[in-house]
Amino acid sequence: MPIVVALLIWPLIEIALFVTVGGWLGLWLTLAIVLGTAVAGIALMRWRGLRALADLRGQMRAMGNPLALAADQAVFMLAGVLLVLPGFLTDVMGLVLLIPPVRVALVALMARRVHVARGGVRPGHDVIDGEFSEVEAPRMPRSGPSKWTQD
Repeated sequence: MPIVVALLIWPLIEIALFVTVGGWLGLWLTLAIVLGTAVAGIALMRWRGLRALADLRGQMRAMGNPLALAADQAVFMLAGVLLVLPGFLTDVMGLVLLIPPVRVALVALMARRVHVARGGVRPGHDVIDGEFSEVEAPRMPRSGPSKWTQD
């Protein structure tokens, strides 16, 4: 339900910001800012998209964890999408997501939520360690061709 309310309020906030900023700066400067941030968002996504694959390959070659890097790349791409969308609220949100400490904090928050949601260990809970060994199933002797292959 909060998402539905946010989707209804978001355009109203954007319209109010357009009217307010347009009154301060004038129509043409307001439109130039909106178009400029859209072009910047497209350029950022293109630049980062080309680097993302190379960075992920390098991280995997170094035997590091590529998930953190992939999540950071995804947040960066989200910032680019927000810059492309017309509106000052989305532009501010996109610019905030371009700040590296904000991206790191957001990725850490998402990782904690995913870890807990997937049944991960919560702080203060016990971990039970165990061992296992694989047991091979006995092989059954073949008794001729399969009935599926007979006519």
